[in-house]
Amino acid sequence: QNEKELQDVVKQQEEKMLQLIDKSGEVTRLKGEVSQLKRSLQRAETEAKVLWEEMRGQKPKVDAAYVQERVLLRQEVDKLRLLLLEKEDENLLLSDKY
Repeated sequence: QNEKELQDVVKQQEEKMLQLIDKSGEVTRLKGEVSQLKRSLQRAETEAKVLWEEMRGQKPKVDAAYVQERVLLRQEVDKLRLLLLEKEDENLLLSDKY
């Protein structure tokens, strides 16, 4: 009976050791993954910083009101150009008649 109990205890200990080895391997794998993710994050942060610096080096920030005003002015110029072309066409027609 004592021998049977001893075998059971040894078997349980072996199972626990195997579980610990599995967990240890998993922990090591996860630590490697975390390390790789940290390096990737550092590279991404560096790239973002460089891009922001590049953007700051370009034209000063343009506000939406300025952009909207430019769009409206461009539309007005296009409309006036069209009216001018129409008037020129009318003048050509009139000059051809007389």
